[in-house]
Amino acid sequence: MKIIARDIPPRAAWALEQAGVHPLLARLYAARGVRAKDELDDGLGRLLPPGGDQGLKGIDAAARLLADAMAQNQRLIIVADYDCDGATACAVGVRGLRLLGAQHVDYLVPDRVTDGYGLTASIARRVAERGADVLITVDNGIASVDGVAEAKALGLQVLVTDHHLPGPELPAADAIVNPNQPGCPFESKSMAGVGVMFYVLLALRAELRARGVFDAASQPKLDPLLTLVALGTVADVVKLDANNRRLVAQGLKRIRAGQMPAGIAALFHAAGRKAPVATTFDFGFALGPRINAAGRLADMTLGIECLLTDDAGRAAELAATLDGINRERRDIESGMREQAMLMAESLFDESEEPPPAISVFDPDFHEGVVGIVASRIKDKLHRPTFVFAASSAPGKEHELKGSGRSIPGFHLRDALDLVAKRHPGVILKFGGHAMAAGCTVAEESFDVFEQAFAQVAQEWLDAATLTRRIETDGPLAPEYCRADIVDTLHREVWGQGFAPPTFSEEVQIVSQRLVGEAKNHLSLKLIHQGSPVDAIWFGHTEQLPARVLLAFRLDVNEWKGERKVQFLVEGAQL
Repeated sequence: MKIIARDIPPRAAWALEQAGVHPLLARLYAARGVRAKDELDDGLGRLLPPGGDQGLKGIDAAARLLADAMAQNQRLIIVADYDCDGATACAVGVRGLRLLGAQHVDYLVPDRVTDGYGLTASIARRVAERGADVLITVDNGIASVDGVAEAKALGLQVLVTDHHLPGPELPAADAIVNPNQPGCPFESKSMAGVGVMFYVLLALRAELRARGVFDAASQPKLDPLLTLVALGTVADVVKLDANNRRLVAQGLKRIRAGQMPAGIAALFHAAGRKAPVATTFDFGFALGPRINAAGRLADMTLGIECLLTDDAGRAAELAATLDGINRERRDIESGMREQAMLMAESLFDESEEPPPAISVFDPDFHEGVVGIVASRIKDKLHRPTFVFAASSAPGKEHELKGSGRSIPGFHLRDALDLVAKRHPGVILKFGGHAMAAGCTVAEESFDVFEQAFAQVAQEWLDAATLTRRIETDGPLAPEYCRADIVDTLHREVWGQGFAPPTFSEEVQIVSQRLVGEAKNHLSLKLIHQGSPVDAIWFGHTEQLPARVLLAFRLDVNEWKGERKVQFLVEGAQL
């Protein structure tokens, strides 16, 4: 492991500080590319506009399509995805369309096991059977060429809203809104599916205004939906560029002020988190996993209904159910992770480096949890990793469904594309992003996939990329080692592409012991800049030398009313 301090441009840090930004925040922001204070303005007025020369391609056509459908009182059905981004995008779509006056809005969410991902031909038929006139996809559809063709053949109008990378052929939809489609000038290519749907609603409201349905004073407010947009954006681990940070900041402000749907309030309660001091961590590690668990092990309808209900009692019931499913998910994941890790570690000797890429499969693996397990192996071994499970779908028993996670410098979807081209027929279907992707292979093709995937990794990855690196913000001045400073940091918007503050320093270890039920966490007492500090390294069991360079984040430990700073160790350079 290599701990590397980020470059902090002194002029930018100085300019931010002179503009009134807290000196520590000025340093952190400058290291993340912020050059001027106005870039930190998270007001709604600073959001990128939906339309115009630099707007989302296809958004005006989408707004007209929806406005026409509403004028004719047509039935709209949203086809969602079974993860948190898909669930929040669906809830935003249903709530937003109803707010804007749509009388007939419903949704359908595919089953992870029986339907697979995206708008398939069978899903299109189901939508048609339910009497829909317009089919709207959220967080999927850009690769659904056959599904869209079937929907069109059945007489449906189709609006695709998505953010995934398109394949070689675009679906023949009536309108497509996706910042990553060819020819789209929209600056924020990292918007999540829920953000795209929110933008479609902004454009629809403008179209309805232009048609005289309402004016600027009487138009419905869409900003209450930003709580859902924030949750889905963080949970989908998309890059928090300036526009996404504004969307998330707006959602967090409303949650902290107590302005949120009943389901989000209930999820905070079920997770034991406090909404008045909500953070992006709550979205990514408390609420998001509880919604995702429904799509992994049960039916994402539970998650969507939790986000749609305005009945606090019903929301509490659904949140408790989701919490229970998440506990079950954790139990399944724990056993699978142990087994998968043993399989991964059996691929190399203890004295050797792991292979450039890792693929594992076991007939007993649960397909709903393969992505999480792949992420855990990737985190431990720092290698692109795929974990496969046998498909549970009827008639697909000989297919394996895999989920992959990658490391910086290795584009997972592009790697799958190359494997598919070199070995036609081995990958039955695939899709995804740079850091996360999925694919389906025939069981008899697993060995070929494993070798081909490792071969691509061998060609693309060098020693530097294969060395785990932790980027930090350098030393922490002792005057900032205070609980109120930690609170200040936690209130900011951090996440993918705008990393949470991590510091690094050589410290003296005074004592260390293993804690937790399984004795799998290292509790430390150390001396930092002459002062004693408690620290914990979750999931780490090896003892540290008396002096060591640590990378750590800041947290506050509350005990009997006393709030003390605690270091959360991220890594050590020995």
